[in-house]
Amino acid sequence: MEALPNKSVYFSLLEIKRPNTSRLVKLGCQPLRRNARVSLRTSTCVCEDPSHSSTIIKKYDRHPQNVDLPPILPKNKKKPYAVPLKKMQRVARQDKKLAQMGMEKPLDPPKNGLLVPELIPVAYEVLEHWKVLIRGLSQLLHVVTVYGCSKCPEIHVGPVGHNIQDCSGTGSERRRSHHSWVKGSINDVLVPIESYHLFDPFGRRIKHETRFDYDRIPAVVELCIQAGIDIPEYPSRRRTTPVRMLGKKVIDHGGFVEEPKPYRAEDCISLLAELDTYETLKAQSPVPSDTRRLAERTLKAYSSVRSGVRRLMRKYTVKACGYCSEVHVGPWGHNAKLCGAFKHQWRDGKHGWQDATIDEVIPPNYVWHLRDPDGPPLTSALKRFYGKAPAVVELCVQAGAEIPDSYRPMMRLDIVVPDTDEARFVA
Repeated sequence: MEALPNKSVYFSLLEIKRPNTSRLVKLGCQPLRRNARVSLRTSTCVCEDPSHSSTIIKKYDRHPQNVDLPPILPKNKKKPYAVPLKKMQRVARQDKKLAQMGMEKPLDPPKNGLLVPELIPVAYEVLEHWKVLIRGLSQLLHVVTVYGCSKCPEIHVGPVGHNIQDCSGTGSERRRSHHSWVKGSINDVLVPIESYHLFDPFGRRIKHETRFDYDRIPAVVELCIQAGIDIPEYPSRRRTTPVRMLGKKVIDHGGFVEEPKPYRAEDCISLLAELDTYETLKAQSPVPSDTRRLAERTLKAYSSVRSGVRRLMRKYTVKACGYCSEVHVGPWGHNAKLCGAFKHQWRDGKHGWQDATIDEVIPPNYVWHLRDPDGPPLTSALKRFYGKAPAVVELCVQAGAEIPDSYRPMMRLDIVVPDTDEARFVA
């Protein structure tokens, strides 16, 4: 077997009198049928270069054509753990063994209450990109229309609402599962996830009776504050001596510090207008002049916020309820009895805290991707040919931004959407 120059294929001349399947299989060729007649005494076998084919396979694995969205979790079950259960049990056994021996638990920053110096610039970048994201979305809503269903959490980005019959809200039987569309807002695109602001995350836990003594701010902002950002309206304690723990018990808090009095609500209005989506609804955002550039900047800020929050969550603890959407930033969750999800009576309304994921802190809120905003509305008959994308990405793309490569597979841009009459002929 000899390779020709400047070619990635091999040629092999085989003298055959009858089908020799063993030799063909060894060379990677398709064997002949049993009853086939062989009229040629010389056949040519063309095989690809193995290294070339493996490169194609690896490239295809890196950039798939289409990917399915994460499955919708049932509401009558607890969410899966972000950390494997066996790993958590192994760590708990090690901590219990150290506590029985009377040895303190070794803690590294920020688990011991100290800051991580290399993550302080990351927190500042995340907060700046968060401001750009909120300001950009509030301006892009003057250009791109967003609709929300008044009966269910479904939203749609486009000039008109889609006709896909998947509404499961109140009265959906009378409407034949059609959505009841109303004008949406920024809270429909960027789902607000709030958390209690704590002056000392390692201090006293929030009780149900004292929950009104603490401010509620976006979880992303609270994570940045605990990672090192100093905001006068939301002070945070900066320790100089580490926290000491024996098992699950904190044996040295470094002393309790008197918490400063919270600022008045009117003093925080200007700050919340940049950090909170609720205050953005009240403010009048200017109409953008260069829509495409604004969409590109907003989409870049969204990617930067997610990547920065993911880096911070690798070190700083963020807890999420395994039954509802409540999120708490700190080493352990609060004790407010506000959970009304599955079997909350058994837990007396307490949350089932577990480690949070990035999608629980910044929900992507997937919507149907609209290839042609000026075309006909989406229909239920062609539902399996449509793709989806996060609402922020879909909004920026319809405003003129280029589609990121990471979201192309879930948008299913490689699938040709047939006509309604042709859909039944597609396998």
